[in-house]
Amino acid sequence: MAQQFSELSDRLIDFINKQHLFFVATATAEGHVNVSPKGLDSLRILNSRCISWLNVTGSGNETAAHIKENARMTLMFCAFEGKPLILRVYGKARAVHPYDAEWKAKFAMFDPLPGARQIFILDIDLVQTSCGMAVPYFDFVGDREQLNNWAERKGKEGIQEYWRENNQFSLDGIATDIIKKNG
Repeated sequence: MAQQFSELSDRLIDFINKQHLFFVATATAEGHVNVSPKGLDSLRILNSRCISWLNVTGSGNETAAHIKENARMTLMFCAFEGKPLILRVYGKARAVHPYDAEWKAKFAMFDPLPGARQIFILDIDLVQTSCGMAVPYFDFVGDREQLNNWAERKGKEGIQEYWRENNQFSLDGIATDIIKKNG
């Protein structure tokens, strides 16, 4: 049976901190819905009402585009071992880009990941748990290193070029603001 809360309890914070994988969902009023799996050491709980996660370069940049038009975001966590549980965290998000004044302070919360392109801050307005009894068991073997290796080989200038070519617009043509506009 689903339960709803206005904030994360210590038990739910502990559950999140043990997860190796979470999912991010965003959407505008029209167009494509985006759901992305996220891993690595990229999530921080700032307090019971706020979560931050570091987004690294990928093939698309839907999340950044979506929250410009509609700030709602959902994070989902699943228990793949132990007692079954699905945890959804709903709220309003904003992006912090490397060119923003607060980037340095926010980025300091994370171990540096090559290709870091945004930090998303999610202000929580609803937390919901559900049974998760249909989620299968999985064993965590380790993080994949291909993305980090790719970003390191590209270097800062190569990543910037990749952003210009591949990350400036969503599937629906919405600007992501990945590149700082002059003036």
